[in-house]
Amino acid sequence: MTLKKDKQKVLGEVFDDERIKGFLNYPAPAGISHDYHLLEKAYRGMKAENFATFVDFFLAAGYSLNTLGPEGKTLLQTVKQHRHGEPYVAILEKAGAQ
Repeated sequence: MTLKKDKQKVLGEVFDDERIKGFLNYPAPAGISHDYHLLEKAYRGMKAENFATFVDFFLAAGYSLNTLGPEGKTLLQTVKQHRHGEPYVAILEKAGAQ
């Protein structure tokens, strides 16, 4: 991920439960599954320990881990291809993702 020149990388942000739950409120772009969009947004924006908490909230809200993204893959299938995705793969598999 490349940051735009007008954006600064923020380090040490605190992700409390309310902030993590806030990731459930993002609208999906047209043509993208809402469930997949929320998962991908959290995956890209959180450290693994925060993502694990998000997945709990995500499932409690009735969303599906196995929804397909625009490339016809689940988030788990996508993350398995990422070089540093191992902790996220473990979280998704533990929660029942396929």
